[in-house]
Amino acid sequence: MASLNVGNLGEYLREQRRNAQLSLRQLADAAGVSNPYLSQIERGLRKPSAEVLQQVAKALRISAETLYVRAGILDAERDRDDVETRAVILADPSLNERQKQVLLQIYESFRKENGFGTDADDSDADDEVPAQDATAGDAAEGGASISGLGPRTTGGSDAGPQQTAG
Repeated sequence: MASLNVGNLGEYLREQRRNAQLSLRQLADAAGVSNPYLSQIERGLRKPSAEVLQQVAKALRISAETLYVRAGILDAERDRDDVETRAVILADPSLNERQKQVLLQIYESFRKENGFGTDADDSDADDEVPAQDATAGDAAEGGASISGLGPRTTGGSDAGPQQTAG
């Protein structure tokens, strides 16, 4: 099998695993991935998803951002605040994967609207959830309510809770 040009990532992961004095099996168990899959990542034969990298980073107690850059998911020169915001969203254990992807799509749409859009080649993560699925209802899955998030805006009134005189 040919290398997918992620050898740098694999070498780095192997080095970090050894520094943490973990066997391949121990890291795989801690990260929730299979031993053979992690071995293939370390050998540069597989390119892991951002979610897998996040799990591995957490197990190694290292920055997921560093792994994203090494894997080519994030540009090293990308705006630091943007990178940190994305990393926080992806690392939030209270959100499921679909909610994370929808939230990232909403975040990216606001950045584009404000003139801070990313290059076309950075849109790989956006491909995971179709745009028509990124509705306020989907983002609010789990009980939270998000109002006013849509392609159009109306008037200037907020539809928030009304106060009563007491």
